[in-house]
Amino acid sequence: MHDEFDRVRAVAWEAGRLLLLDQRALPQQLRWLSIGRADEAAAAIRDMVVRGAPAIGITAAYAAVLAAREARRSAASGWRSPMEAALERLAAARPTAVNLGWALARVRQCLAGLGGDDPESALLALAQRIHAEDLAGNRRMGSLGAALLQEPCGVLTHCNTGSLATGGYGTALGVVRSGYRSGRIHSVFADETRPWLQGSRLTAWELTQDGIPVTLLADGAAPWLMRSGRVSWVITGADRIAANGDCANKIGTYALAIAARHHGLRFMVVAPTSTVDLRVARGEDIPIEERGSEELLSLAGVPVAATGAQAWNPAFDVTPAALVDAIVTEQGVASPVTAQSLARIAQRPG
Repeated sequence: MHDEFDRVRAVAWEAGRLLLLDQRALPQQLRWLSIGRADEAAAAIRDMVVRGAPAIGITAAYAAVLAAREARRSAASGWRSPMEAALERLAAARPTAVNLGWALARVRQCLAGLGGDDPESALLALAQRIHAEDLAGNRRMGSLGAALLQEPCGVLTHCNTGSLATGGYGTALGVVRSGYRSGRIHSVFADETRPWLQGSRLTAWELTQDGIPVTLLADGAAPWLMRSGRVSWVITGADRIAANGDCANKIGTYALAIAARHHGLRFMVVAPTSTVDLRVARGEDIPIEERGSEELLSLAGVPVAATGAQAWNPAFDVTPAALVDAIVTEQGVASPVTAQSLARIAQRPG
């Protein structure tokens, strides 16, 4: 279901192929890639064609359908061994987003119950179910998060957490959509989010598509914005949440949480329960992906740094639970954020 504040989709299944909106080309070009092989889907995840933890998980589920088709057609000795190899390659595409492993675990659970049956149709039904569950959960999170906003206010967000990063509607941007519709949010500010500029390229594009006014700012301007009094909440997503409530998210989120606490703003993390990893005790145990130095040393292929300079390019940082006022999931809200409050909602039957 689409509405006036929910027009964008980034992942689709059509005529037996996976369709991905190439987010590297936005906002200049609306380009869809048609994916017919599981390894192509793994490359799309690795190369940032698709990004955002929930969208990565959905993409992996559809990619498993492609892997099953390939395995059934090419393996004279049975499909299970080549299928497992394909799933391992998918799992290695990006290490921080727990939704990738979560989706593949559901795929393996589905395969375990099939016996010798053809897995393709069962896996397609699973992928479509994961996709539909994500969209419904995002709408639920939007309502729960917006309800935390006690009075009309301005909000600041980071990276992209909307329909482009999910199956639709979004996590943090789902709260923005629900809050804007209900009048609880009157202005939205978005960090540009270097080095991939997900805020300026993706969040700003997505909100303008839906007719929601958005104001961009350089990442380093966020504390000054907070001091101005124009925002009351920082609302972000997460790529993995540890059992104690520590949240891994796009690099720069930790700095926002520190600045928000100093200025008396509240900090909300919005993510599905599939992002909560109760096997990881604390943030220090979350693997942090480091990407190539060229992402910092150049911009759109044009060098921007001094020749010979080196770069450190962690893609994520970890915000301690003590700096998070609320974690919103489709199964409820943890506030205050503790291991106990998080476990109660993460383990609640869906």
